Formats: sequence, structure tokens, C-alpha cells
Amino acid sequence: MHGTVDGFSYGLVTPLVAYFMACLGGALGLRCTTRALLVAHSWRPGWLALGSAAIGSGIWTMHFIAMIGFTVEGAPIHYDKAITYASLGVAIVMVGVGIFIVGYKGATGTALFTGGTLTGLGIASMHYLGMAGMRFNGNLEYNTLTVATSVAIAMAAATAALWAAGQVRGFLWSVGASLVMGLAVTGMHYTGMVALSVHLHGTGAPATGDSAASLLAPMLIGPLAFLCLAGVVVVFDPLMVMGKPAWTPAEHKPGVPAHPPVPHPSRRAQLRGRRKVAYRESRTPQNR
Repeated sequence: MHGTVDGFSYGLVTPLVAYFMACLGGALGLRCTTRALLVAHSWRPGWLALGSAAIGSGIWTMHFIAMIGFTVEGAPIHYDKAITYASLGVAIVMVGVGIFIVGYKGATGTALFTGGTLTGLGIASMHYLGMAGMRFNGNLEYNTLTVATSVAIAMAAATAALWAAGQVRGFLWSVGASLVMGLAVTGMHYTGMVALSVHLHGTGAPATGDSAASLLAPMLIGPLAFLCLAGVVVVFDPLMVMGKPAWTPAEHKPGVPAHPPVPHPSRRAQLRGRRKVAYRESRTPQNR
């Protein structure tokens, strides 16, 4: 028989908090991506890795905060711990591949399309793998067309967010990009939940595994602590906040001339100039 599903057991509290977490992870991750585009190649992998971990942690935290409000009438829900935490690794790795492509190739053309597609697929993979970790006395069924729509939303919004991060136009521009990234994550999540239907078994042994409440503490302590640490890095790095490169062409760098050197005239040019001066002097009235 079909189970009655409620995705908003706590009203708008869980969707709003989930969206905030997605935006927070997106903001930190995209600022790190922007910073990576402004530094030397030796520092770039570190910033891109930090950005990937921030976005992946934000996605994962958003998903399970939203799932706190998900219930199935008459069927207690539990979670398989291994699959649940594997979904965090999938999110970080797949998002990281997309971000590294944009970080090294630039947020334009084929690189942007490839990076945005992989980032969006990482968001979708995390969602559906996390859903696969659910354990209850029944089965999950999905509408294929709605699932495809949710994946397309994730890819399109992730591509737009990475493009905005690559523009390097300052802090407010990156805030807008993080809002788009948060929309990608939450939009994909709730569209995927619309595609879901639950078929309950009439009888059977109760599901085993950890409940949402028992997973809540490590879910918040781990990723949230990391997001706070990444936030500290952003706050204390003015170049990340302002979105400016370490130096501009107008600034003087040690060991580099502030202005291009003026080329020294050749010997022939010097003789030609002397002849012109001598000719002008010979044409003066006193020399006639």
C-alpha cells in the first residue's frame, strides 16, 4: 500500500534553515573559488580544495536538515550510517572535480559547462545516495521525468553560480552567486522529493539503523564546525572579501619597473637628430 508522506512536519522551519545552510556552504565555497583565481598556481589547489569541502558540507547538511521534516505515516525512518556518510564524500569529490576544472580553465566556455554539469551531478548524487540510506518498512519509488527535472535544475543553477564566482566582482556579487547555489541545492532537493512515492509493506520486521535524531548531533558538529572554520578564513582574508587580486598592473611590484623602460635611440637616430639641429641653427638670421 502507498504511504502518506509529509515533507514539512515542522512547517517552514526546516526548509528555511536548510536553505540557509546551502547558501552558507555555497558562499564560502564560491569565495574560495574566486580567491583561487587570484593567486599563484602554487596556492590554487588549497583554495579549490577548501571551496569543494565547504560546498559539499553545505549540501550534505542542508539535505539532512530538510530530512528532519520528512515523515512517512506509520513507518518510522532510520538511516544506514555508512551510506549516509558516503554521500558526504560523494558530494565533496564530485563538486571538487567541477570546481577544479573551473579553477584552472576559467569560468568560460567548455570548462564552465563541464564544471557546472559535474557540480550539479554531485549535488544530485548526494541527494539520491542519501535517500538510498533510508531504512523503513517499505520501498521508495521515483517518477523518472521529475527526477530528470531535479538533476537539470541542479546542473543549470550550479553552472550559473560558478560563472558568477568567476567574474571576480566583489563580495556582493559572490553573495548573489551563493544565493543561486543555495537555490540549486534546495530546488533540486524538493523537486526530487516531489518525484518520490512510498510503498509500504503490510507486514515485516522493523527497519534497523540510526534515527534522524541520533544522526543530528554528528551531522551538525562535524560539517558545521568545518563551515565555521572556513568562514574564519574568509573573514580574515581581505582579498577574499573584496575580490581583488594581490596586485594590479598600476601597482609597483618589487623587482619590476613601475613603468615600461623607454628604448634607447640607435646611433643612426642620434646622428639624424644632430643634423636636424645643425640645419635649424644654420637657418637662423644671425647665421645667414
